[in-house]
This record gives sequence, C-alpha cells and structure tokens, in this order.
Amino acid sequence: MTTSVRKQMPALEGLFTWPSDRPSLIGSRCKSCGTYCFPKNSMCPNPDCKNKEMEQMLLSRKGKLWSYTVHYYQPPPPFRASDPFMPFGVGVIELPEGLKVLSMLTTSDPNLLKIGMEMELLIDKMFEDKEGNEFLTWKFRPLSP
Repeated sequence: MTTSVRKQMPALEGLFTWPSDRPSLIGSRCKSCGTYCFPKNSMCPNPDCKNKEMEQMLLSRKGKLWSYTVHYYQPPPPFRASDPFMPFGVGVIELPEGLKVLSMLTTSDPNLLKIGMEMELLIDKMFEDKEGNEFLTWKFRPLSP
C-alpha cells in the first residue's frame, strides 16, 4: 500500500512569507517618496516621484476592516476555492502603512464583521487538489472585540 505525501504550498509564490509562525504580506516601499505597494513592485507607481526605486518590505500583520462583502456565488476561473463551493467573505483591510489590501476573510457571517474592526493576517487553505495537497493564501480574521 502506498501513501502519498501531502504538501502545503502557496497558491501563488512571493505574496507572503511561508512557512512562518508570524506570516506577513510581502510588499514594497519607494525609497524616495515612501509609497507602499502590494504586491511588491519594481518601480514606484506615484507619478510625482522622481526616483522610483523600490525596496521589499514586510507589511503590518494587523489592520482595520475598511469594507467587506460575502461571495455567495463561485467566481469564474482561474479562481479556485473549496469543492463543494462554500460562501466566503472578502474585505478591504486598511494597513497602518496607509495601504488598502483586498483579502479573503475567515468568516462569511456578516454578523461577525463591522467596519473599522481590528483584523489580523493569517495563512489558510484556499483549495485542495485531488491528491490532497493544500494551496494556501492570505486571509484576515477579526480580532476579539
């Protein structure tokens, strides 16, 4: 009897630190004007910036819920989610760097979400393939009120 080794891996490389006990999103910051980006950029998107040189930065793990919705329908490919499809929350998290990041949420219950509430980053399963390998993404979860 053979058993396959199941793995955990990022659904897309280079967006967050993994493996890590304290994962962070990998962004960038302009060395000249201080503009932050996620995902990381090689050139500053600020049209008024003269230098444009970016440095890689780990972004804050906590932020505030700026907006949210719940997806009750399955998005079209190439998006992949659990099978069978389960509704999931999507939110915009405002980080202390002044950056707003779109993210899946750990809850789809609107009664547990409130604009302005503190949220924390975690790495969680996005989907599993037929061999049982888990593909991971970043999500934000509400911190206790």
